Amino acid sequence: MFANIRNGQLVKRAFVLQSRKKICEALLSILWDEGFILGYKVLKTDLNMLKIFLKYKNGQPVINSLKVISKPGHRIYYSAKQLWKINSNNSLIIVSTNQGLFSLVECKKLNLGGEPLIAIN
Repeated sequence: MFANIRNGQLVKRAFVLQSRKKICEALLSILWDEGFILGYKVLKTDLNMLKIFLKYKNGQPVINSLKVISKPGHRIYYSAKQLWKINSNNSLIIVSTNQGLFSLVECKKLNLGGEPLIAIN
């Protein structure tokens, strides 16, 4: 999904289509709450597809970079104490916890550890 969003923004598309999965919807809701996308919706013609509306500011994409932190070949897990040491002033880090997907700030508030998935600038 991240490659799909990145490629869509490189060619200045208004929206991209993505297959519908629960984890994709959770990630998109975080991106929407943080203001990185305009929104998303389920297509009426195909209930298994999502339409993601991309956001631009002055003709430039709002998402400058998407970096995958924890990969299938190299998993990384952080405890709640270790998450406090991460400085995320200029980026959004999405963490997968046992209670769902949260941003790093929310994980610090809830005192949760987990697997950091992506960093978005």
